[in-house]
Amino acid sequence: MKFIVARYVFSPIALILLCLSVSGASAQHSTGGASNHGAAEPKLLRPEELVSILKSEKGPKPVIMQVGYRVLYAQAHVPGSEYVGPASSADGIQQLRKRVEDLSRTRPIVLYCGCCPWDKCPNVNPAYKELRGMGFNNVKVLYTPNNFGTDWVDKGYPVEKGE
Repeated sequence: MKFIVARYVFSPIALILLCLSVSGASAQHSTGGASNHGAAEPKLLRPEELVSILKSEKGPKPVIMQVGYRVLYAQAHVPGSEYVGPASSADGIQQLRKRVEDLSRTRPIVLYCGCCPWDKCPNVNPAYKELRGMGFNNVKVLYTPNNFGTDWVDKGYPVEKGE
């Protein structure tokens, strides 16, 4: 028996596998583009919370890393943040690993991308998973439901520009 789906012919087994992969992709998008495979969901930090941390005189400042695309970082980024590279690529993950290798596993770290709507971001969850897998236990992710421009820049929060 064969099934026709949108001009493609599938055997019953292929159709089951297709359905499973589509439902898996939907589950991945609900967590921000990547499955955590047992890792805790990212601890989210609202933009106004990060602004308060940046303005505060108390305690050590977190290491803030932009794990998205360079062009976005150059246009505007969180003051004091570092560009690491897109965590959706092997090179970006390698740069992330290199950057944090000497940090204490308890050091506060904030990750952000802001390239697109939260549920479609290809970069944040891979970076979060990588750091958690390396033993970092004080990692938070800046929650930008729309994108960095809308949820940070347009709200008048502080930015730096350039490389």
